[in-house]
Amino acid sequence: MIIFGTKGYLYQLAILTLVCGNCGNPAAHTLRKRVTKFTLFFVPLFPLSTKYATQCTFCGTEHKVTKEQAEQLQAQAVGGPGAQPYGQPQQPHQHPGV
Repeated sequence: MIIFGTKGYLYQLAILTLVCGNCGNPAAHTLRKRVTKFTLFFVPLFPLSTKYATQCTFCGTEHKVTKEQAEQLQAQAVGGPGAQPYGQPQQPHQHPGV
């Protein structure tokens, strides 16, 4: 008897601030990679498919992106070449009178 099948893996690659195409809010979006692997006797052997998507944390809408777009978004999130920084650096909170 041979036991085989597939198993899905979900990886969170980055969190970005983007304007959602569905709700129009500038909200955090998670960049995710979904990999389906072939398994033999419950051991994952090789990937069958890889898909990338962003999901709005405000409304929950998921948008598929290509591998190239995902790589660009991930480089932008980590401040790679050509990345545009967003937001302001946060300063530690200081208590008055201390």
